[in-house]
Order: sequence, then C-alpha cells, then structure tokens
Amino acid sequence: MGRGVCRVEGCNGAVRGKHYCARHYRLWRKGKMPKPRYKTCNAEGCRKRQERRGLCPEHFAKEYGRQPPGEAGA
Repeated sequence: MGRGVCRVEGCNGAVRGKHYCARHYRLWRKGKMPKPRYKTCNAEGCRKRQERRGLCPEHFAKEYGRQPPGEAGA
C-alpha cells in the first residue's frame, strides 16, 4: 500500500497508512498511540473519544448527572 518504513522508533515494518505499519496504524485508529487520531477524554486514564465538554459519554454522565446517549429509560 505505502512506501517506506514505519515512523515508530525501532519499528521496521512497511508503511500501510499515515506513515505507520499495519500494527501501529491499527493502534493509531483505536486511539492508543501517543498522538491519537482524535482528542481523548480528559478523565485520568480514559482513552475514549471526547464528545462533550472534553469528556467521553460515560464521564460526562458522571460529571453532569445525565445518562449517556443510547441508555435512556434505565
């Protein structure tokens, strides 16, 4: 797919996308690389995607006393 070597130090895998090898590209897409593809939740240790006020749906619900989307009627 791509040309060159993965941008991660010490990795010699062939580039698949965004200058990463297949393994690191998959981790990047999941938000598990040091510079994820999206902004992550501001709660300590949480790597989920931000949705509202810098928080993921679960932490937003805890902080503001509202149910996360899709869990109405519980």
